[in-house]
Amino acid sequence: MKWQTRLALGTALASLSSPALYAQTTADDSSVDDDTLPSNAIVVTGERLRGQLQVEQAPVLELNEEDIAAVGATSIQELLEAISPQTGSSRGRGGGAPPVLLLNGIRIGSFREMRSFPPEAIAKVEVMPEEVAQKFGYPPDRRVVNMILKENFASNEIELEFEGPDRGGYNAFEQEATLLRIKDGGRFNVNISANEVTALTEGERDVLQAEGTQSDIAGDPDPADYRTLVPRSFEFELTGNWAKALMDSGSSLSLNATYEHSDSTSLSGLNSVILTDPNNAQAFRTFGANDPLERRSSSDSFSAAASWSKPLGDFQMTVTSDAVYTDSKTEIDRRADVTALQDAALAGDLALDGALPVDAYNGYDVSGSKIYTSVNKATLRGSLADLPAGELSATFDAGFDWKRIDSSDTRTLSDSSVTRRRLNSGVNVVVPIAEAGAAWGAIGDLSANFGAGFEDLSDFGMLYDWSAGLTWSLTDGLTLSGTYIAADSAPSISQLGNPVVETLNVPVYDFVNGETVLATVISGGNPDLVEESQRDWKFNATWELPFWESTSLSVDYIRNRSRNVSSSFPVLTAAIEQAFPDRVTRDNTGQLVQIDRRPVTFARGKAERLVFGLTTRGSFGKAKAAESEAPSRPAPAAAESAPEAGQRRGPGFGAGGMPSEEQRAAFMRFRERVCADDGADMLMRLAEAVDRGDDLSVDFPGFDAERASQMVSRLRGEDGKIDPARVAQLRERLCSFDPSAMGRGAPGGTTAASAPSGGGAPSGGRGGGRGAMFGRGDDGRGRYFVNLSHTLELENTVLIAEGLPELDLLDGDATGETGQARHSTSLEVGIFRQGKGMRLSGRYTGKARIDGTGLPGSSDLFFSDLATLDLRVFADLGQVFDKEEGFLKNLRLSFRADNIFDGRRKVTDETGAVPISYQPFLIDPTGRYLGIDIRKMF
Repeated sequence: MKWQTRLALGTALASLSSPALYAQTTADDSSVDDDTLPSNAIVVTGERLRGQLQVEQAPVLELNEEDIAAVGATSIQELLEAISPQTGSSRGRGGGAPPVLLLNGIRIGSFREMRSFPPEAIAKVEVMPEEVAQKFGYPPDRRVVNMILKENFASNEIELEFEGPDRGGYNAFEQEATLLRIKDGGRFNVNISANEVTALTEGERDVLQAEGTQSDIAGDPDPADYRTLVPRSFEFELTGNWAKALMDSGSSLSLNATYEHSDSTSLSGLNSVILTDPNNAQAFRTFGANDPLERRSSSDSFSAAASWSKPLGDFQMTVTSDAVYTDSKTEIDRRADVTALQDAALAGDLALDGALPVDAYNGYDVSGSKIYTSVNKATLRGSLADLPAGELSATFDAGFDWKRIDSSDTRTLSDSSVTRRRLNSGVNVVVPIAEAGAAWGAIGDLSANFGAGFEDLSDFGMLYDWSAGLTWSLTDGLTLSGTYIAADSAPSISQLGNPVVETLNVPVYDFVNGETVLATVISGGNPDLVEESQRDWKFNATWELPFWESTSLSVDYIRNRSRNVSSSFPVLTAAIEQAFPDRVTRDNTGQLVQIDRRPVTFARGKAERLVFGLTTRGSFGKAKAAESEAPSRPAPAAAESAPEAGQRRGPGFGAGGMPSEEQRAAFMRFRERVCADDGADMLMRLAEAVDRGDDLSVDFPGFDAERASQMVSRLRGEDGKIDPARVAQLRERLCSFDPSAMGRGAPGGTTAASAPSGGGAPSGGRGGGRGAMFGRGDDGRGRYFVNLSHTLELENTVLIAEGLPELDLLDGDATGETGQARHSTSLEVGIFRQGKGMRLSGRYTGKARIDGTGLPGSSDLFFSDLATLDLRVFADLGQVFDKEEGFLKNLRLSFRADNIFDGRRKVTDETGAVPISYQPFLIDPTGRYLGIDIRKMF
C-alpha cells in the first residue's frame, strides 16, 4: 500500500541525515570525497511514529505536539472536549457514544486509563473516520481517536480551578493532583480530584412562575426560591493506572482501578394547598419553607480495567476487560398531608390568610439501583496474504458483555431486576485492489472493505450486521470513500430497566392548550421496547488542498433509514398525545397534571445530511537559530530523557545521540530495502523527489524542504543533477555497514543515552524526538490551527405509528423541546507562541419552529438562531518570563470565558410572548461563564 512506500522514504530521510549512522557507515572508507555526505547533518525523523495508524482512510484531524499545545487543554479529557466536533460521528448513530480510543495504536480497557494524563505527554493525536472503528472490533458508528504517547515523560501536577457565571448565583471549585511516569515501556499514573458546585435557584434568576403556583398572601414563601436551576453537587475520583511493555515478547499489559463518588441535592419547590372557607372562598397557599421538597441523589462506583496485547506472527492480538459496579440511591421528599389544613379552613378554624406551618416534613421515598457491568473484547488484527496491490488484512473480534440492573422503589413497594448477556463476534477484511505505482496503479489506490458480525442477546436473541465499502485515493491528496451499513440494534438495558422515578413540579409546555404547567414527570425504563433495524449509506470526499499548505477539505453525505426506533418520549404535541394517549394524564378541566416520559418506539425514521469540514494548521513568525547553534529548551515536568537546562544535545537520534531500538529496527528495514535488487532505483527516486521540490509535508508535518535540499545537494554531480554514482556509493556503504556498530556511540567517542524502546513515540520532553527538518517545538515560531465544521440537514422525518401522518422535523413537527435546526456549525481556532496561547470555540445553531395544533389557545413556537463563542487564554509563566527554576517554572495560568457575548436562544409564540417554560434562564441559567485555572507541574 502507499503507506509502505512512504514509510521507506521517511526512513530514508532519517538515514540520510543521521550523523551517527553516517559516521559509522563512512569511518572505514576514505575513498569517497567528504562532500559526498554531510559531516554535520541534522537529525531527521521521517518515519511514522510507533503506534501511528496505518489505514486506507484519510484522517479527519491530526495534531502534533505544537498543535496540542495550541489547544491549551490541561488534560486529555479536556483536549477531547475541545476537538469534540471532529471526534463526534457524522453518521448519526451510536447514541452519542464517545469515540473509540486507542493508546499508541492499541485498544485499551477504558478511557479511565489515560483521561487524566497531561497533554504534554502526547506526541500526536489522530482522529479517523467511522470505517476505521471496524479494524478494532467496533461497528462503524464511532470515530477513532489514537493518542500516541512520548517514550519518556514524568510529571507531578497540581491544578486548582475556580469558575462561575459573571452574574453570580453559583460557583464551581475543582482540585486535582496527578502523578505520571512514562519510562522504559512502562506507565504509572495516579490521579485524585474533587469538584464542588453550589446551587442556583429560580429566584436568583428572577424566573417567572407558572400561573396559579404562587400565593397572593403576604408572608407566604416564594416557590422560586426553593426550585433549583443548578443543583448542589460534589464529585470525587481516585484513579490508578499501571502499564508495562514486555520487550522480549512484544507484549504489553495495562491495569486500571478507579473509585468515584458523587452526590447532589436539588429543590423541587414547596408544599402547597388550596384552602376553602365556609363561604366557599378559596386561596392558594404555599408553606413549609423550612422543609422544601428535596431530591437527594448519591452514587458510588468501583471500576477496574485491563488490556493485554501480544504479537502472534503477522497478527496483533489485543484483549480488554472493563468491570464497573455502581450503587445509586435517590431520596424524594413526600408532599405534606394537607387534609387537616383543608378541614380547618372549611370549618372556619383557619383563616384563608392564617399562619401555616413552616415545618412540613413528611418523610421521603427511596429509589435505588445497583448496576453491574462487565465488557470484554478480544481482537486479532493482521495480514492474511500479500496481493499485487498490497496486504490483504483482516480483523477478527469476539466479545462477552454482561450487565445487570437491580432497582427498587418504596413508592411502588416492588423490586425489579433486568439482566443482559451479550455474545458477539465479527470480522472485517480490507482487500487492496490497486496501488499507485504498482498493480493497476493508473487509477490510484483502491481498496474494498467488508465486515460482518452477529450478537446474541439474552433478552433479544440473535442480531446481525454487515457492511461493505470502497476507499479510492485518486491522487496523494484526494480520497473518496463510500460505505453501506446494515445492522439490527437492541435498546439499551437502561432504556429497558432503569428504575421508575417521579419528579414533582416540572415546568412542561403543553402544545395542546398553549400553556406552561407544573406537572409530575415520570422517567425510567420501558421493558416493551423492540429491536431497531438500521440501513445507512455514508459517502466521503477528503481533499488535501494543493494551494494551501497543511489544509484539508472534507464532505460527508449520510443517509439513515430506521424502523422500530427506540427514542426518549417526544415533546407533547397533539400528534404525540394521539399516538400515546396512555402517557398523558389531565384533570377534569383538561389541564396537564402528569406525563410519562419513559422511552417509546417510533415506527420509522429517515434522515439525510451533509457535513462539511475544513482543517488547517501551520506556523507563523520568524524561527530562532538552529538548535545546533543554541542551547536546547528544558523539558517540562522533568521529562527524564531530556538534557539538563542549558546543556547542548549531542548528535544522533532525537533526544540522545544513540538511535533507539525502534530506530535501529527502522534502519535495518530500510537497509534491507536499499540492498534489494531495485534499491538503487528507490534511492534515486527519493533524491529526485526532494530535488524536484515535491511537497512531502503532507506525510511528514513540519518537513523542512530547504534543509532536505541541502542534504540531497551532496549527491549532485558537476552538472548539477543527481549523480547515480554518488547514490550508488551511498547504497554500497549502507549495504556493507556492520549493524553492530550502531551501539558504539557517536563520532569522536561522544556518548549519549539511548532512548527507551517502549512507552510511546520518541521524546525529549516537550517537542522532544523531532529532528530539525520537522520543526522543533521551540523554534521561536508560533503555531495556529483552524477546525471548521458545518452540518446541513437535508431530511429528518419520523413516523410515530402506522396510520398516523409522518412528522417532518425540519418543517414544524417535533420530537424534542427545541425543534430541529437545518443548519449547525462549530469552529475551533487556536494560536500559540513562546508559552502563550489563545483558543476560540464557536457554536452556531440555526432557527427552528414547532407548530401548534391550530386550535384556539394553541400557538406555534419560534426558536431563534444562536451563536456562542468561548475563549481560552493561557500562559506558561516559566516560558513567558524565561524562568528555568523556581516557582514560575512549569506554572501555567489559564483564563476562560464561555459564551462571551452572553447569548441565549429566544423562544416566542405567535404573539411574540415568551412561554413560561421557555424563559431564557430556564434554557440557560448560566450565560457568560468565567473561570481561572492554575496548574503547577513539578
